[in-house]
Amino acid sequence: MTDALAAEWYKLRTVRSTWWLLAATAACLGIVLLLALQMAHVWDGLPAGRRAEFRLRPLQELGGWVAGLCLAVLGVVSVTSEYRTGMIRTTFTVLPGRRTVLAAKAAVVGTVALIAGEAMTIGSLLGTRLVVGDRPFPDQRESMAQQLPGFAVSGTSVAMFALLGVALGVLLRSTAGALVAVVLLWHVVPLLVFHLPEPWNERAGSVMPGALPRQAAGLGAGDSIYGGLLSPGAAAAAMLAYALVPLGFAAFALTRRDT
Repeated sequence: MTDALAAEWYKLRTVRSTWWLLAATAACLGIVLLLALQMAHVWDGLPAGRRAEFRLRPLQELGGWVAGLCLAVLGVVSVTSEYRTGMIRTTFTVLPGRRTVLAAKAAVVGTVALIAGEAMTIGSLLGTRLVVGDRPFPDQRESMAQQLPGFAVSGTSVAMFALLGVALGVLLRSTAGALVAVVLLWHVVPLLVFHLPEPWNERAGSVMPGALPRQAAGLGAGDSIYGGLLSPGAAAAAMLAYALVPLGFAAFALTRRDT
């Protein structure tokens, strides 16, 4: 396992796509801060009655939401690029234990995604609060210490999407196919579920991947397209299931198919 981890870390950090995707994630944080600056200017020009309806939190959550997609793409290409170039045969020649290779790849990609996700979610919170200063947005009355735990929990969802990307890359072995599946789960399917008749839209929306971070943090669905019926423990368990169950299927498929 030590050799497999070292090999996967070397492959991940020497591929240009890794740094491009991490740069795109960091750029999203910059965009969030610029939007926060714009919101601060808009706030200054609003009458007192309108300010009570002007909320900052949807913008603060944008960074983690986009980071989930970027790191899911990283998870996909970390697998499919090896199939495309034929490097996967070399990997399995040097390290015949296929499940070990998959576990090492998932550990490396998941760790990078977790760090990036926490940096994005916490950075979005701290950065936007710094930009808006002491403007009393109605959803920012809690102290920073009260808000940090919820954003830290939300950051773990980025690792969930990354591991889902790794699993889809192994199962589909196609970059295009896996990316389509990721985008469907990330945003398209939740939009379709949102238009289901009640109460099925709320029930199905509560178990969508994007709905789980807020529920795991003990927050409701708010004005989002998701539902909010799960308890924090159930939402955390669902996040683990989204990350680990597809990896289990991927491990099974990997040991049953030729490279």
